[in-house]
Amino acid sequence: MELKEVMKQRREKLGLTQQDLAEMAQVGVATVKDIERGKGNPSLGTVHKILDVLGLEIGYHVRKTV
Repeated sequence: MELKEVMKQRREKLGLTQQDLAEMAQVGVATVKDIERGKGNPSLGTVHKILDVLGLEIGYHVRKTV
C-alpha cells in the first residue's frame, strides 16, 4: 500500500478532514491534498509531521548493494 492510501485511510478513520490534519501538522492544506493525490514532493520532515499526527511512523531500511 502506498503512503497516499495509508495516510488517507488513517485520516478518515480518525474522522479528520484534510484541513484538520493540515492544521494539526502545521503544514498547508495543499500539501495534504497533494500527498493524498500522489502529487508533489514533500520533504521527509513534512511527511513525518503528518504521520505523527496520524499516529503512524516510517521505517527506514538500508539495502545491501553489491
